[in-house]
Amino acid sequence: MWILRVFLVLLGALGALSEFCVIPPLDSKLVERLGQHLLPWMNKLSWEHLNPSIYVGLRLSSLQAGSKEEFYLHSLKLYYQQCLLGPTTRDVNSDCSTKPSMGQLALYMLALRANCEFIRGRKGDRLVSQLKWYLEEEKSAIGHSHKGHPHTSYYQYGLSILALCVHKKLVHDQVVDKLLYAMEHDHHLHLDPFSVDTMAMAGLAFTCLELSYFNPNLRHQISTAIRTVQEKILKAQTPEGYFGNMYSTALALQFLISSPMSGAKLGTACLKARAALLGSLHDKTFQNAVMISQLLPVLNLKTYVDLISPDCQAPRVMLVAAPEDPSFSHTPEIISVTLKVSSVLPPYHKTIPMVSGSTLEDVLSRAQELGEFTYGTRASLYGPFLTSVMGKVAGDREFWQLLQVPDIPLLQGIAEYKPQDGETIELRLVSW
Repeated sequence: MWILRVFLVLLGALGALSEFCVIPPLDSKLVERLGQHLLPWMNKLSWEHLNPSIYVGLRLSSLQAGSKEEFYLHSLKLYYQQCLLGPTTRDVNSDCSTKPSMGQLALYMLALRANCEFIRGRKGDRLVSQLKWYLEEEKSAIGHSHKGHPHTSYYQYGLSILALCVHKKLVHDQVVDKLLYAMEHDHHLHLDPFSVDTMAMAGLAFTCLELSYFNPNLRHQISTAIRTVQEKILKAQTPEGYFGNMYSTALALQFLISSPMSGAKLGTACLKARAALLGSLHDKTFQNAVMISQLLPVLNLKTYVDLISPDCQAPRVMLVAAPEDPSFSHTPEIISVTLKVSSVLPPYHKTIPMVSGSTLEDVLSRAQELGEFTYGTRASLYGPFLTSVMGKVAGDREFWQLLQVPDIPLLQGIAEYKPQDGETIELRLVSW
């Protein structure tokens, strides 16, 4: 009996010292409907649509897509090995017009680990060397004085360290130190519209390094950085409950789930975030494949850090395609959407008739067909990214911001946002 009492005392002491981020289960049907959004994306197997994040999200979730999931991983392997390692004799006709970015390669390595595969052999070594080379290039761009910026982003920088970590590949202290400095002196991040995502990804990387006992010379700095990121993410919680915004909350929760902390209302903050996300799920706001793939693990109490030792035998519910929405058979309503661009001369301002339910990308395409308006995009894992408007290309520290007039930033991208009748959308070139 006295042993039990000692155990309870110790358990109580641990509870007083550390608080955990626990997300109570959601209704299984709601989670299943969320997962169903990923199934159409798994039919898109061209290079611009293949997305390792989808595979990782499913493998860490309570859901599975059966043979479709297996074929998707096979397609990922073909594309990444051909485009990064060069075509084999059987694949001489492969089209790799765009080489995967640092972030895409890192996500691919997470996908392999989600299938309980370690990077091994000559081909695996070349992939690891490629990712480490990317990191060295970014480290050089940041510079010894930390006054520079990575060519990509600190988000991709942290993601790459995480990918190498879960594959038990060591990263030089100098590379990790750049990310530590950026998280401590986050003036680099205040101008970044996705700073909560960036901090969360860095936190996941630091947590992996700490749990794996890597970079022992930086162990104290890594532990301090984890606490710093925790505090900053909690401070970024909005009155509605989101960490930063709706789309950065899932990754923030992944980090908070993986890293218990002391002396903070962590549990309460996570419950508040869960309530906010639940409202968004009921409103069917989540449409973006990457955001869904980051949220599904959270709803299964899993994170990217679990890829250190993934459970590939865990039971998962088979996904089936959602039945067709009968509302699509109704006669569509015609609405008016006004498109405004003031960042170029002459400015553009025109009202465009559209079918109800059209996306902003549909509006841009229709405006271009009508003349006097042009735009350009590039493919990204988050969907098409607006790069130019009226011939004006966004510079290195610029981006085209999407605004609902008068001045409300849109949280969704051009492929997800659906303007309402009478709405005015402004495309504004901003610096960060």
